[in-house]
Amino acid sequence: MGGTLPKPFRRVGGIPILERAVRPFLAHADVAHVVIVLRPSDVEAPPRWLAELPEERVTLVAGGDERADSVRAGLETLAAECRTVLVHDGARPFVESDLVDAVISVARRGIGAVAGVPLTDTIKQVTDDGGAAVIVETLPRERLWRAQTPQGFPRRMLEDAHRHAAEAGVLGTDDASLVEQVGERVEMVPDSTRNIKITTPHDLELAEWLVDHPR
Repeated sequence: MGGTLPKPFRRVGGIPILERAVRPFLAHADVAHVVIVLRPSDVEAPPRWLAELPEERVTLVAGGDERADSVRAGLETLAAECRTVLVHDGARPFVESDLVDAVISVARRGIGAVAGVPLTDTIKQVTDDGGAAVIVETLPRERLWRAQTPQGFPRRMLEDAHRHAAEAGVLGTDDASLVEQVGERVEMVPDSTRNIKITTPHDLELAEWLVDHPR
């Protein structure tokens, strides 16, 4: 993204990306505790809008070098009474309440849940040949989904998966991949393409458009 301001603190429609990402969870009746994992320096000196979130429901905690380290830090801080855990990207500011409902519902059945959308583009697997991306195979898109967040799990399942991954030295690109490796069932929960993850300046422009064009 560039610049000196942390990406989650940048504003979309005048509101920080992270605040937009947190709001639907704080507004949800079934969400008892929100743990926000940040850089250590941001925990020590959070921006005013973040420090003003309700202390009785929100905890700020320092993350680690890798994504998995940060998720484990959040799990360790989570209130003991929380038996179902949702993990959400702080750079996804457009999660909707109905999706949170759906992910919680699946996770409460004792299985993993991943928000996602079926792929509609043709997907090519390539290999590097002297700097050129040469197509090796066209993959059948009928069974391919793009994983998004939130991802929900029974707490014990997620803790066991992270413990196993740490012992095996496996990082994983999301929490579902770690849960899959220990043989647990994970289901896709249909999501919206509006639930974008802001990664590039172009994504920021798209986010501004989405704010101006609500459904």
